[in-house]
Amino acid sequence: MANVELITVPTRILTDKDDIIDMIEKYTKDKIGADDVLTVAESVVAITQGRFVRPDEMKISDEAKFCCRFIPDYGSLATPHGMQALMNVEGTWHVMLSLFAGFLGKLVGIRGLFYKWGGKQAPLIDDCTGTMPPFDKCVVYGPSDGAEVVKKIKDRLGCFGAMIADVNDLELENPKYVAATEGFICCSTIHLVTPLKKPRSVF
Repeated sequence: MANVELITVPTRILTDKDDIIDMIEKYTKDKIGADDVLTVAESVVAITQGRFVRPDEMKISDEAKFCCRFIPDYGSLATPHGMQALMNVEGTWHVMLSLFAGFLGKLVGIRGLFYKWGGKQAPLIDDCTGTMPPFDKCVVYGPSDGAEVVKKIKDRLGCFGAMIADVNDLELENPKYVAATEGFICCSTIHLVTPLKKPRSVF
């Protein structure tokens, strides 16, 4: 069995002024080969895409204030701002109906229906303090066009594969991959990033 080495790549703080592909190429130059898989955090990709909003720019609805009470307090949607962010992109009634469906599912022993039916952003939104400074003062959405981003990374670097991962929920044993290029097993790869955790796909 081939040896596998996990290499972390330090960078400066990336912002919406940066191009994620250019920055990855800059910081991984001469470190990535044809047999390597590059993994990047989903929040960093989203930030470089400008997919974040400050809480003081949001108008919080009564529906968001009500619905967030039913989310466990460790979740990003457990705050009015996090819930409002989801409602803004997925629709208020869609989110409310998904939350109700999730409640009914729990009554019969089925968990996770809210995050399954609540829209693509439901499991990806990071509320304030869920991201690195200075963006810990913002609500950060999940990245857009993930499949296109990982394809560009692979094409630019000439590596074996690329993956966008969400590994914030380490204490919940719930890391997940957001997007990945074809040709390798994402579940096996994400185990290298978060050993002994149970991965799941978002898209």
